[in-house]
Amino acid sequence: MRLSSRKRSEERMELSTTGMIDIVFLLLVFFLATASFLPPEKEIRPAISTEEKSSSASNDLEKAIVEIVAEGAGFVYKLGSETTNDRNSLIDQLNSFPNKVDGAFVRTDDEAPFDMTAQAISACKNAGFIVVTFLSDAD
Repeated sequence: MRLSSRKRSEERMELSTTGMIDIVFLLLVFFLATASFLPPEKEIRPAISTEEKSSSASNDLEKAIVEIVAEGAGFVYKLGSETTNDRNSLIDQLNSFPNKVDGAFVRTDDEAPFDMTAQAISACKNAGFIVVTFLSDAD
């Protein structure tokens, strides 16, 4: 018994590719718009050359480090190669530093007197240094 009198015709199913073409073009436009066509950063040449160093540039980078060291029976302030035990001469030496923004460092031994350490920190502040950092040899 046949329920249907229709003869099956050979119809091919066709796939509509218009939507797929639209999606491919949208993806192509997206990737082209977001792509970076700049050279890698390691290949970019810097605009500032650092090969030449002037003597003033090396002085600007010098840090103010006040050390309180034992000398003989007492302790002295040491700033670079200069040593003194007078607070006012320490302030005069610290005033000669042009880089007050970089801050100053006060480094002491554990045996150094507290009042010398406090005077060194105060001298750095009086000389105009914005930040004074205390360093102990125990650190």
